[in-house]
Amino acid sequence: MGSAVRLGLLVLLVAGGLGARWLWVATSVGAGFAAKVTCSLVFVSGQEAERVLDDYVAHELAPFGAWIHAEVGGREVVATALGVPRARAVFRPGLGCTQLYDGAAAASLPGADVAPPSRSPLDPSVPWPLGGAALPEPVPGPIEAALDRAFAEPDPEGEYRRQTTAVVVAHNGRLVAERYAPGYGPATPMLSWSMAKSVTATLVGLAIGEGRLAHRAPAAVREWSDADDPRRVITLDQLLRMSSGLRFDERYRATTDASVMLFTAPDTGGFAARKPLEAPPDVVWSYSSGTSNLVSRMLRDAFGADLGAMLRWARERLFDPAGLTSAFLETDASGTFIGSSFAFMTARDWARFGELHRSDGEWFGRRILREGWVRYVTAPTPAAPRGGYGAHWWLNAGAPGAPDDRPWPELPADTYAARGHSGQYVVVVPSSRLVVVRLGLSVPDQGDDGAHTLVADLIRHFEAGAG
Repeated sequence: MGSAVRLGLLVLLVAGGLGARWLWVATSVGAGFAAKVTCSLVFVSGQEAERVLDDYVAHELAPFGAWIHAEVGGREVVATALGVPRARAVFRPGLGCTQLYDGAAAASLPGADVAPPSRSPLDPSVPWPLGGAALPEPVPGPIEAALDRAFAEPDPEGEYRRQTTAVVVAHNGRLVAERYAPGYGPATPMLSWSMAKSVTATLVGLAIGEGRLAHRAPAAVREWSDADDPRRVITLDQLLRMSSGLRFDERYRATTDASVMLFTAPDTGGFAARKPLEAPPDVVWSYSSGTSNLVSRMLRDAFGADLGAMLRWARERLFDPAGLTSAFLETDASGTFIGSSFAFMTARDWARFGELHRSDGEWFGRRILREGWVRYVTAPTPAAPRGGYGAHWWLNAGAPGAPDDRPWPELPADTYAARGHSGQYVVVVPSSRLVVVRLGLSVPDQGDDGAHTLVADLIRHFEAGAG
């Protein structure tokens, strides 16, 4: 056999091996997504499984959707890829859905002994945000028109699906409008995707205020303990600002870091901790869900890695005082809150979360967030383009020296937002005394979900003195 032939065969073998490896990872990610997300939307948000699979999951997994199937039964979802069972997610009251690995039982997961929180419903006779009363008055016509546009499908025959599920509008601390898609309502817990990052930052701020975490000191990450590890100098501040310099591929593709971490890694924080540096800290800005899960693992470690203790603290220090009675956090199989992606609240509670920040962390005479924390998370990260990112919050500050060069030019420069995949938003506009929640299952992610237009419409309405 000639050398050229041997080389050709070797190339084919290597290519075949790489192709098989890619296919295995891609189908594992797809099955994990189908199991985890279907479980959450069915058992947490109360949606019909067939609708979830047909209207959302299949489109998110395109073009591999035909290879992936999910079966819902009992309190779990099993997903198969090419007919082979590949992923399983189970629902646990108070903890939502968790993906299992290697045949593990739900009882073996951290948090199995955590009881669901016992929370009294908000008084239905008291207006939002302190109570659960319905809207007190008719919605003005211009706001109704803005909601109509937000829920409309721009191109019903096209590939993009807006699929708005909820809009809640609060102005000057009052609930002024809300609307829901069929199957959703004021009591439906809604998936956060990356809005969870802002929840993570809020919890971290509380932990810093109590001395549980050190803000400017090197991050306490056990994988970086070696004296020669260049990552030892990375601070919690740099992690929150996405300027740590850690390598992480945030593209949402079949085999990239973000997808592999979320849907095949039992320990999402550990996955991120193993990433090497690709730049010195504070030199480049690089959005990273891995960073958020590493921070979330640090938060749990601050409680001795006791998931139950951390969750009870989160309820006592944030959720209950702010009236976020629906809020809970989904974890990975290691017991770490997936702080990049999986927090749940009703749309009204997401609006309360935004209102808490608009009021600078004070809630009707009680300080919940440490003084100065909102100012910190909304201060632009120097390396972030166009002043577009703070500390786990998206900003609209504009480029240094060019304030008009900002991410959302139609909105005021003081606008900031918790923002997530598939069109999740909690938008806070302090200068307009406005909080707007827009939630959806928009696919693909790059389409026009209408959120910025909605907020701009509402600002024009209130500036005209009509509300």
